[in-house]
Amino acid sequence: MTTHSHHLRLTTVNTQDGVRTEVHGDLDYDSANLLLNEVSAQISARPALTDLHLHCAELGTVDSMGLSILLMIGRRTAKAGIRLHLDDRPANLDRLLRLTGTLDHLTAPPLTGAVRSSPTEGSVVAARPTGPDGTT
Repeated sequence: MTTHSHHLRLTTVNTQDGVRTEVHGDLDYDSANLLLNEVSAQISARPALTDLHLHCAELGTVDSMGLSILLMIGRRTAKAGIRLHLDDRPANLDRLLRLTGTLDHLTAPPLTGAVRSSPTEGSVVAARPTGPDGTT
């Protein structure tokens, strides 16, 4: 059996308050760091960034490393106060996210009006849903 790698290609378009990165090809062990590096560069270069859109319509296979990178991107965007959007997800990505219990974690809208307060500090912090990788 011969397999053909569909090399990952990214196309990034900046908008006023967001970034849209079109993902073409496989997000796997060999290529996943390319996406992480691109997202990290966008976060660093644009401190006022509010939305990061990953356009996934042309996404091929996603292996465990690809999933790991998506979760890492989710943590980094959350930490930076950026909303992550996984737009036009193909069925195979939705299936993987459902199977691993990460669909809601990566795609749920931020909670509005939900806050938690620290009894010792008296400050109010916006709550964010956590998933299997709830560490930041």
